[in-house]
Amino acid sequence: MQERRHIGRTRVLKGAKIVTNDRASVVDCVLRNLTNAGARVDVASAATLPASFELSMDNMRTSRRCSVIWRRIDAAGVAFAPPDRSGRR
Repeated sequence: MQERRHIGRTRVLKGAKIVTNDRASVVDCVLRNLTNAGARVDVASAATLPASFELSMDNMRTSRRCSVIWRRIDAAGVAFAPPDRSGRR
């Protein structure tokens, strides 16, 4: 199988949270692959994920806005949005 990624990925097994609805809804997930540009997240049901959300890591200390690029039954690939002008991620 040919690798289509432009950036090498780091395999990880790290708990994270998908945060939606202005931080009113939180779903646990597991990060499986991680780059500066995006990640693979494993979830119970990727079908219920919104098109974009906040991905929170490190016990809510680090978060990134992201958009879903692909979905499977229990996983999704996301691309990280660039930081906004204030320098926040």
